[in-house]
Amino acid sequence: MSQFFQIHPQSPQPRLIKQAADIIRAGGVVVYPTDSSYAVGCRMGEKSAIERVRRLRQLDDRHNFTLLCSDLSQLGLFAKVDTAAFRLLKAQTPGPYTFLLNATREVPRLLLHPKRRTIGLRVPAHPIAQALLQALGEPLMSVSLILPGDTEPLSDPYDMRERLEHHVDLIIDGGQGGAVASTVVDLTEADPQVVRVGCGDPAPFMADA
Repeated sequence: MSQFFQIHPQSPQPRLIKQAADIIRAGGVVVYPTDSSYAVGCRMGEKSAIERVRRLRQLDDRHNFTLLCSDLSQLGLFAKVDTAAFRLLKAQTPGPYTFLLNATREVPRLLLHPKRRTIGLRVPAHPIAQALLQALGEPLMSVSLILPGDTEPLSDPYDMRERLEHHVDLIIDGGQGGAVASTVVDLTEADPQVVRVGCGDPAPFMADA
């Protein structure tokens, strides 16, 4: 049976954020809101928790996981970022974008795309997600909360509770969530490529198209 925390979406209660971070550190799987949609996450090096997320989402080993980072300096520890990519990242973060980048050795192997050695990285703007990252002091492994058979992320925390209470350790109710996942942009080549159009405006990455 999962726990269910109601956390204020603009002024997250520090006590509840600390408890949520403790659950993640202990190997828990957590549902939480971002500035695009709700997501499901765990500690980035926690193999058993990552496998639970894979089973929940029915993901294969070619799926690009995302590391949620608190800021660009943390992101830079886990991705190889050249000057052009850094300018784009600086202009568009925090925000509802996931960026595919070449990973550094700091990224656990089980999170990497098996052939490309890439990783998705994101700096969220949502206060709850940011508070969690600050409390953890490290990135959070994350994927959108799109369950098998669904085409959109779950957006109602009470629906999540009904469907997931036996599959995750904590559901954070931060209010009604968005029904559109983040926009995904591939920055591994010289020219940015929009892989998926979501709730982030793709225009800044299509200027030369």
